[in-house]
Amino acid sequence: MKMKRILYENIWQRLSAHKQMVFVAGPRQAGKTTFTQILAEDFNNSLYFNWDILDEKRKLIENPFFYEEVHRKDNSVPFIIFDELHKYSNWKNYLKSVYDRDKGNYKFVVSGSGRLDMYQKGGDSLAGRYFIFYLWPFTLAELAGNNLTFEQFLSNPIEVRAFPHETHSIWNKLNQCTGFPDPYLDGTGEFYRIWSNTYRKQLLREDIRDLASLRSIEDVEILFSLLPSKIGSPLSMASLARDIQVSFDSVRNWIEIFENFFMVFRIAPWTRKISRAITKEKKLYLFDYAGLDSPAAKFENMVALELFRAVSNWNDLGRGNFSLHYLRNRDREEVDFLISNNHDPFLLIETKLADDYASKSLIKFQKILNIPAVQLVNRGDICKLVSNNNLNIMIISADHWLSLLP
Repeated sequence: MKMKRILYENIWQRLSAHKQMVFVAGPRQAGKTTFTQILAEDFNNSLYFNWDILDEKRKLIENPFFYEEVHRKDNSVPFIIFDELHKYSNWKNYLKSVYDRDKGNYKFVVSGSGRLDMYQKGGDSLAGRYFIFYLWPFTLAELAGNNLTFEQFLSNPIEVRAFPHETHSIWNKLNQCTGFPDPYLDGTGEFYRIWSNTYRKQLLREDIRDLASLRSIEDVEILFSLLPSKIGSPLSMASLARDIQVSFDSVRNWIEIFENFFMVFRIAPWTRKISRAITKEKKLYLFDYAGLDSPAAKFENMVALELFRAVSNWNDLGRGNFSLHYLRNRDREEVDFLISNNHDPFLLIETKLADDYASKSLIKFQKILNIPAVQLVNRGDICKLVSNNNLNIMIISADHWLSLLP
Protein backbone atom coordinates (compact mmCIF):
# COMPACT_ATOMS: atom_id res chain seq x y z
CA MET A 1 0.00 0.00 0.00
CA LYS A 2 1.46 3.36 -1.06
CA MET A 3 0.46 6.44 0.95
CA LYS A 4 1.14 9.83 -0.59
CA ARG A 5 3.26 11.92 1.75
CA ILE A 6 1.74 15.32 0.97
CA LEU A 7 3.72 17.07 3.70
CA TYR A 8 7.00 16.01 2.10
CA GLU A 9 5.84 16.39 -1.49
CA ASN A 10 5.39 20.10 -0.69
CA ILE A 11 9.02 20.27 0.45
CA TRP A 12 10.14 18.37 -2.66
CA GLN A 13 8.29 20.76 -4.96
CA ARG A 14 9.91 23.75 -3.28
CA LEU A 15 13.46 22.37 -3.49
CA SER A 16 13.23 20.63 -6.88
CA ALA A 17 12.33 23.88 -8.61
CA HIS A 18 16.07 24.65 -8.55
CA LYS A 19 18.92 23.05 -10.50
CA GLN A 20 20.53 21.37 -7.48
CA MET A 21 20.26 17.67 -6.76
CA VAL A 22 17.85 16.83 -3.92
CA PHE A 23 18.96 14.53 -1.11
CA VAL A 24 16.22 12.72 0.83
CA ALA A 25 17.58 11.38 4.14
CA GLY A 26 15.97 9.85 7.18
CA PRO A 27 15.55 6.68 9.23
CA ARG A 28 15.65 3.27 7.65
CA GLN A 29 12.15 2.08 6.65
CA ALA A 30 10.61 5.55 7.04
CA GLY A 31 9.31 5.35 3.45
CA LYS A 32 12.02 7.10 1.41
CA THR A 33 12.14 4.55 -1.42
CA THR A 34 8.35 4.50 -1.75
CA PHE A 35 8.30 8.30 -1.60
CA THR A 36 10.81 8.72 -4.44
CA GLN A 37 9.01 6.12 -6.56
CA ILE A 38 5.74 8.04 -6.10
CA LEU A 39 7.56 11.20 -7.20
CA ALA A 40 8.75 9.34 -10.30
CA GLU A 41 5.12 8.82 -11.36
CA ASP A 42 4.99 12.51 -12.26
CA PHE A 43 7.78 12.05 -14.81
CA ASN A 44 7.37 10.39 -18.19
CA ASN A 45 10.98 9.26 -18.11
CA SER A 46 12.46 7.82 -14.92
CA LEU A 47 15.10 5.37 -13.69
CA TYR A 48 15.61 3.82 -10.24
CA PHE A 49 19.09 2.72 -9.13
CA ASN A 50 19.84 0.88 -5.86
CA TRP A 51 23.45 0.38 -4.75
CA ASP A 52 22.41 -2.61 -2.61
CA ILE A 53 21.67 -4.62 -5.78
CA LEU A 54 24.82 -6.30 -7.11
CA ASP A 55 23.92 -6.05 -10.81
CA GLU A 56 23.31 -2.33 -10.44
CA LYS A 57 26.63 -1.80 -8.68
CA ARG A 58 28.36 -3.46 -11.61
CA LYS A 59 26.41 -1.32 -14.06
CA LEU A 60 27.65 1.89 -12.42
CA ILE A 61 31.25 0.75 -12.16
CA GLU A 62 31.34 -0.30 -15.82
CA ASN A 63 29.55 2.82 -17.08
CA PRO A 64 29.32 5.76 -14.66
CA PHE A 65 26.82 7.52 -16.90
CA PHE A 66 24.56 4.47 -17.33
CA TYR A 67 21.50 6.62 -16.60
CA GLU A 68 21.76 8.02 -20.12
CA GLU A 69 20.22 4.72 -21.23
CA VAL A 70 16.93 5.52 -19.47
CA HIS A 71 13.95 4.49 -21.58
CA ARG A 72 12.47 7.72 -22.92
CA LYS A 73 8.82 8.12 -23.80
CA ASP A 74 9.31 11.73 -24.87
CA ASN A 75 11.82 14.59 -24.72
CA SER A 76 11.00 15.71 -21.15
CA VAL A 77 13.69 15.78 -18.43
CA PRO A 78 14.29 12.28 -16.98
CA PHE A 79 14.01 11.66 -13.24
CA ILE A 80 16.96 9.66 -11.86
CA ILE A 81 16.81 8.09 -8.37
CA PHE A 82 20.05 7.02 -6.67
CA ASP A 83 19.11 4.91 -3.61
CA GLU A 84 21.66 4.00 -0.89
CA LEU A 85 24.49 5.37 -3.06
CA HIS A 86 26.27 6.68 0.05
CA LYS A 87 27.49 3.11 0.67
CA TYR A 88 29.73 3.48 -2.40
CA SER A 89 33.18 4.60 -1.21
CA ASN A 90 33.55 7.17 -4.00
CA TRP A 91 29.95 8.40 -3.97
CA LYS A 92 30.72 12.09 -3.47
CA ASN A 93 33.17 12.33 -6.34
CA TYR A 94 30.78 10.33 -8.49
CA LEU A 95 27.82 12.63 -7.81
CA LYS A 96 29.98 15.69 -8.33
CA SER A 97 30.96 14.48 -11.80
CA VAL A 98 27.36 13.52 -12.62
CA TYR A 99 26.02 16.90 -11.53
CA ASP A 100 28.73 18.97 -13.22
CA ARG A 101 28.24 17.06 -16.45
CA ASP A 102 24.46 16.73 -16.63
CA LYS A 103 22.75 19.33 -14.43
CA GLY A 104 19.74 20.63 -16.28
CA ASN A 105 19.53 17.55 -18.49
CA TYR A 106 18.28 15.32 -15.67
CA LYS A 107 16.55 15.75 -12.30
CA PHE A 108 18.61 13.83 -9.74
CA VAL A 109 17.36 12.68 -6.35
CA VAL A 110 19.57 10.82 -3.88
CA SER A 111 17.99 8.88 -1.01
CA GLY A 112 19.58 7.00 1.85
CA SER A 113 19.11 5.68 5.36
CA GLY A 114 21.06 7.89 7.72
CA ARG A 115 22.56 11.34 7.42
CA LEU A 116 23.80 11.66 3.86
CA ASP A 117 26.09 14.48 4.94
CA MET A 118 27.86 12.33 7.56
CA TYR A 119 29.63 9.80 5.35
CA GLN A 120 33.16 11.11 5.03
CA LYS A 121 34.77 8.29 3.07
CA GLY A 122 36.88 10.69 1.11
CA GLY A 123 35.93 12.42 -2.08
CA ASP A 124 35.42 15.97 -3.21
CA SER A 125 32.95 18.41 -1.70
CA LEU A 126 29.39 18.60 -2.97
CA ALA A 127 28.91 22.09 -1.55
CA GLY A 128 26.40 24.10 -3.55
CA ARG A 129 25.34 21.11 -5.62
CA TYR A 130 22.46 19.76 -3.52
CA PHE A 131 19.61 20.57 -1.16
CA ILE A 132 18.73 18.10 1.57
CA PHE A 133 15.54 17.36 3.44
CA TYR A 134 14.48 14.68 5.88
CA LEU A 135 11.61 12.25 5.59
CA TRP A 136 10.42 11.05 9.00
CA PRO A 137 8.04 8.29 10.06
CA PHE A 138 4.34 9.22 10.09
CA THR A 139 3.37 11.81 12.69
CA LEU A 140 -0.06 12.86 13.84
CA ALA A 141 -0.48 16.04 11.79
CA GLU A 142 0.42 14.21 8.57
CA LEU A 143 -1.96 11.32 9.26
CA ALA A 144 -4.79 13.62 10.36
CA GLY A 145 -4.56 15.71 7.19
CA ASN A 146 -3.70 19.01 8.86
CA ASN A 147 -4.52 22.06 6.71
CA LEU A 148 -3.25 24.75 9.10
CA THR A 149 -0.55 26.82 7.45
CA PHE A 150 2.76 27.66 9.02
CA GLU A 151 1.85 31.36 8.98
CA GLN A 152 -1.42 30.68 10.81
CA PHE A 153 0.34 28.61 13.45
CA LEU A 154 3.18 31.10 13.87
CA SER A 155 0.77 34.01 14.38
CA ASN A 156 -0.83 32.35 17.42
CA PRO A 157 0.24 28.81 18.42
CA ILE A 158 -2.26 28.71 21.31
CA GLU A 159 -5.35 29.86 19.43
CA VAL A 160 -8.37 27.63 20.01
CA ARG A 161 -9.09 26.03 16.63
CA ALA A 162 -11.20 23.28 15.14
CA PHE A 163 -9.13 20.11 14.79
CA PRO A 164 -9.36 17.13 12.43
CA HIS A 165 -11.61 14.22 13.37
CA GLU A 166 -10.28 10.85 14.54
CA THR A 167 -7.15 12.34 16.10
CA HIS A 168 -7.53 10.28 19.27
CA SER A 169 -7.67 6.94 17.43
CA ILE A 170 -4.64 7.91 15.30
CA TRP A 171 -2.74 8.92 18.45
CA ASN A 172 -3.54 5.60 20.12
CA LYS A 173 -2.35 3.70 17.05
CA LEU A 174 0.92 5.67 17.02
CA ASN A 175 1.28 4.83 20.71
CA GLN A 176 0.97 1.12 19.95
CA CYS A 177 2.82 0.86 16.62
CA THR A 178 4.95 4.03 16.11
CA GLY A 179 4.77 5.97 12.85
CA PHE A 180 7.07 3.73 10.83
CA PRO A 181 4.92 2.81 7.83
CA ASP A 182 5.10 -1.01 8.02
CA PRO A 183 3.98 -1.46 11.65
CA TYR A 184 1.60 1.52 11.52
CA LEU A 185 -0.24 0.27 8.43
CA ASP A 186 -0.40 -3.27 9.84
CA GLY A 187 -1.82 -1.85 13.07
CA THR A 188 -1.19 -4.77 15.44
CA GLY A 189 1.05 -4.91 18.48
CA GLU A 190 2.23 -8.40 17.54
CA PHE A 191 3.54 -7.29 14.15
CA TYR A 192 5.12 -4.19 15.73
CA ARG A 193 7.10 -6.28 18.22
CA ILE A 194 8.41 -8.60 15.50
CA TRP A 195 9.25 -5.63 13.27
CA SER A 196 10.96 -3.65 16.07
CA ASN A 197 13.19 -6.53 17.13
CA THR A 198 14.28 -7.17 13.53
CA TYR A 199 14.73 -3.45 12.80
CA ARG A 200 16.99 -2.90 15.80
CA LYS A 201 19.16 -5.93 15.00
CA GLN A 202 19.53 -4.95 11.36
CA LEU A 203 20.63 -1.43 12.26
CA LEU A 204 23.08 -2.48 14.95
CA ARG A 205 24.51 -5.66 13.43
CA GLU A 206 24.50 -4.68 9.76
CA ASP A 207 24.31 -0.95 8.99
CA ILE A 208 26.13 0.43 12.03
CA ARG A 209 28.72 -2.33 12.35
CA ASP A 210 29.65 -2.15 8.67
CA LEU A 211 29.50 1.57 7.96
CA ALA A 212 30.91 2.70 11.32
CA SER A 213 33.68 0.05 11.18
CA LEU A 214 33.02 -1.27 14.68
CA ARG A 215 35.10 -4.28 15.73
CA SER A 216 32.63 -5.53 18.33
CA ILE A 217 28.94 -4.79 18.54
CA GLU A 218 28.22 -6.35 21.96
CA ASP A 219 28.92 -3.28 24.11
CA VAL A 220 27.09 -1.10 21.59
CA GLU A 221 24.00 -3.30 21.93
CA ILE A 222 24.23 -3.15 25.72
CA LEU A 223 24.44 0.65 25.59
CA PHE A 224 21.40 0.91 23.36
CA SER A 225 19.44 -1.42 25.67
CA LEU A 226 20.04 1.01 28.56
CA LEU A 227 18.72 4.08 26.76
CA PRO A 228 14.94 3.49 27.13
CA SER A 229 15.26 3.97 30.91
CA LYS A 230 16.92 7.38 30.34
CA ILE A 231 14.11 8.98 28.30
CA GLY A 232 13.09 12.42 29.50
CA SER A 233 16.09 13.09 31.76
CA PRO A 234 19.41 14.79 31.03
CA LEU A 235 21.67 12.00 29.81
CA SER A 236 24.88 11.39 31.76
CA MET A 237 27.37 9.74 29.43
CA ALA A 238 29.84 9.38 32.31
CA SER A 239 27.29 7.32 34.24
CA LEU A 240 26.59 5.12 31.21
CA ALA A 241 30.33 4.59 30.70
CA ARG A 242 30.66 3.38 34.31
CA ASP A 243 27.64 1.10 33.95
CA ILE A 244 29.04 -0.80 30.98
CA GLN A 245 32.72 -0.31 31.90
CA VAL A 246 33.89 1.41 28.75
CA SER A 247 35.45 4.81 28.17
CA PHE A 248 33.49 8.05 28.12
CA ASP A 249 34.70 8.66 24.56
CA SER A 250 33.32 5.28 23.45
CA VAL A 251 29.86 6.08 24.83
CA ARG A 252 29.91 9.53 23.26
CA ASN A 253 30.96 8.12 19.87
CA TRP A 254 28.36 5.34 19.96
CA ILE A 255 25.52 7.71 20.82
CA GLU A 256 26.59 9.96 17.95
CA ILE A 257 26.42 6.88 15.70
CA PHE A 258 22.88 6.14 16.97
CA GLU A 259 21.97 9.73 16.06
CA ASN A 260 23.54 9.49 12.62
CA PHE A 261 21.47 6.38 11.88
CA PHE A 262 18.30 7.97 13.28
CA MET A 263 17.84 5.50 16.11
CA VAL A 264 17.77 8.38 18.60
CA PHE A 265 17.66 12.16 18.63
CA ARG A 266 18.80 14.55 21.34
CA ILE A 267 17.77 18.02 22.41
CA ALA A 268 20.01 20.48 24.23
CA PRO A 269 19.03 22.78 27.10
CA TRP A 270 18.20 26.33 26.09
CA THR A 271 20.31 29.05 27.67
CA ARG A 272 20.78 32.67 26.74
CA LYS A 273 24.44 31.90 26.06
CA ILE A 274 24.76 29.21 23.38
CA SER A 275 28.23 28.22 24.63
CA ARG A 276 26.75 27.10 27.96
CA ALA A 277 24.16 24.88 26.29
CA ILE A 278 26.88 23.03 24.38
CA THR A 279 28.49 21.81 27.61
CA LYS A 280 25.30 20.77 29.41
CA GLU A 281 23.72 17.33 29.24
CA LYS A 282 21.19 16.73 26.50
CA LYS A 283 17.95 14.76 26.69
CA LEU A 284 17.60 11.73 24.46
CA TYR A 285 14.55 10.24 22.71
CA LEU A 286 13.89 7.23 20.47
CA PHE A 287 12.41 7.07 16.97
CA ASP A 288 11.09 3.59 17.78
CA TYR A 289 9.33 4.39 21.05
CA ALA A 290 6.32 2.03 21.20
CA GLY A 291 8.19 -0.50 23.34
CA LEU A 292 8.80 1.95 26.20
CA ASP A 293 7.38 0.63 29.48
CA SER A 294 6.78 3.95 31.27
CA PRO A 295 3.56 5.69 30.10
CA ALA A 296 4.99 9.09 31.06
CA ALA A 297 8.26 8.50 29.19
CA LYS A 298 6.45 7.18 26.12
CA PHE A 299 4.08 10.17 26.06
CA GLU A 300 6.95 12.65 26.36
CA ASN A 301 8.87 10.79 23.64
CA MET A 302 5.86 10.87 21.29
CA VAL A 303 5.44 14.62 21.79
CA ALA A 304 9.20 15.14 21.33
CA LEU A 305 9.11 13.37 17.96
CA GLU A 306 6.10 15.38 16.77
CA LEU A 307 7.89 18.63 17.66
CA PHE A 308 11.19 17.41 16.19
CA ARG A 309 9.46 16.59 12.89
CA ALA A 310 7.80 20.00 12.74
CA VAL A 311 10.99 21.94 13.47
CA SER A 312 12.88 19.86 10.87
CA ASN A 313 10.23 20.53 8.20
CA TRP A 314 10.15 24.26 8.93
CA ASN A 315 13.92 24.48 8.51
CA ASP A 316 13.87 22.36 5.33
CA LEU A 317 11.36 24.80 3.85
CA GLY A 318 13.49 27.80 4.77
CA ARG A 319 10.94 29.14 7.25
CA GLY A 320 13.60 30.11 9.76
CA ASN A 321 16.35 28.70 11.94
CA PHE A 322 14.24 26.74 14.42
CA SER A 323 15.54 24.38 17.09
CA LEU A 324 14.05 22.24 19.85
CA HIS A 325 15.31 22.48 23.42
CA TYR A 326 14.33 21.89 27.03
CA LEU A 327 14.51 24.30 29.98
CA ARG A 328 16.04 23.57 33.38
CA ASN A 329 17.37 25.91 36.06
CA ARG A 330 19.73 25.35 38.98
CA ASP A 331 16.79 24.48 41.23
CA ARG A 332 15.93 21.66 38.78
CA GLU A 333 12.68 23.31 37.79
CA GLU A 334 12.03 22.17 34.26
CA VAL A 335 9.81 22.62 31.21
CA ASP A 336 9.94 19.70 28.81
CA PHE A 337 10.32 21.63 25.54
CA LEU A 338 11.11 25.07 24.16
CA ILE A 339 11.06 25.93 20.46
CA SER A 340 13.37 28.78 19.47
CA ASN A 341 13.96 30.63 16.21
CA ASN A 342 17.43 32.11 15.72
CA HIS A 343 17.92 31.15 19.38
CA ASP A 344 15.09 33.48 20.45
CA PRO A 345 12.45 31.68 22.55
CA PHE A 346 9.20 31.20 20.63
CA LEU A 347 7.03 28.63 22.45
CA LEU A 348 7.03 26.60 25.68
CA ILE A 349 5.54 23.08 25.75
CA GLU A 350 4.97 20.94 28.85
CA THR A 351 3.66 17.37 28.90
CA LYS A 352 1.45 15.81 31.58
CA LEU A 353 -0.27 12.45 31.56
CA ALA A 354 -3.42 13.72 33.28
CA ASP A 355 -2.95 17.08 35.06
CA ASP A 356 -5.30 19.71 33.65
CA TYR A 357 -3.91 22.52 35.81
CA ALA A 358 -0.85 24.47 34.73
CA SER A 359 2.46 23.23 36.10
CA LYS A 360 4.34 25.58 38.42
CA SER A 361 7.47 25.44 36.26
CA LEU A 362 5.53 26.36 33.13
CA ILE A 363 3.94 29.33 34.92
CA LYS A 364 7.34 30.49 36.20
CA PHE A 365 9.25 30.18 32.92
CA GLN A 366 6.47 31.83 30.93
CA LYS A 367 6.63 34.86 33.22
CA ILE A 368 10.41 35.05 32.71
CA LEU A 369 10.43 34.60 28.92
CA ASN A 370 7.11 36.30 28.10
CA ILE A 371 6.18 33.86 25.31
CA PRO A 372 3.18 31.61 24.53
CA ALA A 373 2.93 28.33 26.47
CA VAL A 374 0.98 25.12 26.03
CA GLN A 375 0.52 22.15 28.35
CA LEU A 376 -0.27 18.92 26.50
CA VAL A 377 -2.31 16.35 28.40
CA ASN A 378 -2.66 12.70 27.42
CA ARG A 379 -6.42 12.75 27.92
CA GLY A 380 -9.25 13.44 25.53
CA ASP A 381 -11.43 16.54 25.20
CA ILE A 382 -9.45 19.04 27.24
CA CYS A 383 -9.09 22.60 25.96
CA LYS A 384 -8.89 25.71 28.11
CA LEU A 385 -6.88 28.89 28.51
CA VAL A 386 -5.44 29.76 31.91
CA SER A 387 -4.41 33.33 32.67
CA ASN A 388 -0.81 33.96 33.73
CA ASN A 389 -0.43 37.70 34.33
CA ASN A 390 -0.86 39.29 30.88
CA LEU A 391 -0.41 35.96 29.05
CA ASN A 392 -2.34 32.72 28.65
CA ILE A 393 -1.34 29.10 29.00
CA MET A 394 -3.26 26.70 26.79
CA ILE A 395 -4.06 23.35 28.43
CA ILE A 396 -5.23 20.94 25.76
CA SER A 397 -5.42 17.29 24.76
CA ALA A 398 -2.13 16.39 23.09
CA ASP A 399 -3.75 14.76 20.06
CA HIS A 400 -5.87 17.86 19.38
CA TRP A 401 -3.02 20.38 19.46
CA LEU A 402 -0.42 18.20 17.74
CA SER A 403 -2.82 17.37 14.89
CA LEU A 404 -2.62 21.04 13.87
CA LEU A 405 1.18 21.27 13.96
CA PRO A 406 2.27 22.28 10.42
